[in-house]
Amino acid sequence: MSRRPNAPADAPATTAVARVRGLDGLRAVAVIVVVLFHLTPGAVVGGYLGVDIFFVVSGFIITRLLLLEHVGTGRIGLRSFWARRARRLLPALVVLLLVCSTAALAVGGDVLVGLGGQLVTALTFSSNWYFIQTGSDYFAGTAPELFRNLWSLAVEEQFYLLWPLVLLLVVLRLPRGGRIALLSAGTVASAMAMALLLSPANPTSVYYGTGTHAFGLTLGALLALVSRWWSPRALEWSRGARRGLGVAGAAALAGLLALSLLMPGDADWTYRGGLLAVAVLSCVVIAAFLVPGSSLSRAVDAAPLRWIGVRSYGIYLWHWPVFVLLAAALPPAWSTDPALAWGLGGIAAAITVGAAAVSHRFVETPIRRDGFRASWRAWADGWRRSRMAAVASAVAALLVVGGVAGTAAAVVLQPDGSEVEQRIRAGRQAIDTAPPRSPEPSPTPEGPPAELQGDRITAIGDSVMLAAAPELQAALPGIQIDAVVSRQMRTAPDILRAMRDAGSLRDVVIVALGTNGSVGQATLDDIRDVIGPDRELVLVTAQAPRGWIPGVNAELTSYAWQYRNVELADWYTAIQPHLGELARDQVHFGHIGASIFTNAVREALQRLAALPPLRDDAADESLPRPV
Repeated sequence: MSRRPNAPADAPATTAVARVRGLDGLRAVAVIVVVLFHLTPGAVVGGYLGVDIFFVVSGFIITRLLLLEHVGTGRIGLRSFWARRARRLLPALVVLLLVCSTAALAVGGDVLVGLGGQLVTALTFSSNWYFIQTGSDYFAGTAPELFRNLWSLAVEEQFYLLWPLVLLLVVLRLPRGGRIALLSAGTVASAMAMALLLSPANPTSVYYGTGTHAFGLTLGALLALVSRWWSPRALEWSRGARRGLGVAGAAALAGLLALSLLMPGDADWTYRGGLLAVAVLSCVVIAAFLVPGSSLSRAVDAAPLRWIGVRSYGIYLWHWPVFVLLAAALPPAWSTDPALAWGLGGIAAAITVGAAAVSHRFVETPIRRDGFRASWRAWADGWRRSRMAAVASAVAALLVVGGVAGTAAAVVLQPDGSEVEQRIRAGRQAIDTAPPRSPEPSPTPEGPPAELQGDRITAIGDSVMLAAAPELQAALPGIQIDAVVSRQMRTAPDILRAMRDAGSLRDVVIVALGTNGSVGQATLDDIRDVIGPDRELVLVTAQAPRGWIPGVNAELTSYAWQYRNVELADWYTAIQPHLGELARDQVHFGHIGASIFTNAVREALQRLAALPPLRDDAADESLPRPV
């Protein structure tokens, strides 16, 4: 069979159709686990990996389409490709931004924080860099950005912008082996960059980064390149190859579902191989779909999954802003009570599916099918057609005008920061403006014991301690506080060692660092070794809706029971009857919560002060001994 004159020499004789059966179902799986991750906190701890499945699917589909175009025409039309991407992505995105920004204006408060920057970067597909620059934490609720989920759309769009150029100018000029080597090297480099640049205290910078999170896109592109030489005819596949790849695909899909339940976002291994494994498993699933007559592709292409998959873009766009707006509009109990929290997620899911279906039917499909100009003409002609069409056009115009006006007002009225951020800033200012330590006081019998004298106390902590800093300073005047956002317990030994070596470490040490990660006995042993036997230690339990908190609190409680000079400040137990006093992230607090935190610390210090002094065995030698 002769090849087309303009086709590359290594093009297959028969070009497969662009659509791969099963991909819509895989998209549905990806968006379902992401939605469950966000709307049912704690139920699907690894559901965020759905984004990595999307990356692999996008890299595969885009590269496959570009290669099919190149095989068929001998060229790649960059302008038409980017125009198709704009028709596919922009209409639904603009509707989302207008509707949710206007709703945020009605709700008010924290949902308006940073709205202007989020809108600009959403429309320029640079949200991921904006969130990195502003110090956003994907896995925290300190400042629940309204359009936080658009970071992944930004990464994909940056890929759509650059990859066709690289493919046309570099990849297609290389021999087959060179193409595979180049994409393989890019994948490995991206995964290694994520692993090496990871900051355990806040992995968001490598998670949001385009270069550090591109390996899923490049793996999908590599699969599209390699599968280009696979035959679409079943007779040209051996039975063993078809069966083996089918079994591998089913096992890979099961692995993805298992990881969505088990892979925590705070574990180092997630970023040092875990997400790469997700990308590899996703590639295996797609490769199994490409087997002629694949039973896996038929199963995953079931009608309900296909329906969700076709609308997965809209579902992904809407689910997070809807959830944030509902959580802000409803009473705090909807976020703190487990039963109500599930109800909140269910309501958000219902609104999300409805909004995505309407957007797909009336916005995305017409513009993707007919283009912007034709859709504009159809809307404009509605005024000259039937009365119903005129009414529909008028309603659409009013909605657009209202959305633009509401969005503009929301940007103008956006606050400088969330309540939590303002509280943390106040704590930081209180620490920075604290007066210097007074000269060493002379102990007096009527004065408070050393454990309750602020100028004898060193406290190190994270943002929780920052939020309580003014109350701690009022209750324990002269207390030395060293607190930083997102700090973990593993950093405590080095911080205390530096203080000890500088001569600034005081007699009583308070450590409140259980919020942002797990705690091990080895770290606690290091802390005791650093402060030495002559100092006393207070360990503060943690409160946060995070999977590691029970383990952290159990470890701290057990450790405090082991040693006479280690006391437990049980902040977790103290705040449970007053969870309504916490912010919506269920971690930070206002004045009342800070007072409860301070009282828990003071009670621990009082227990330390009430301990009788250790017996002096040398002095006992002078006492008469029983005969």
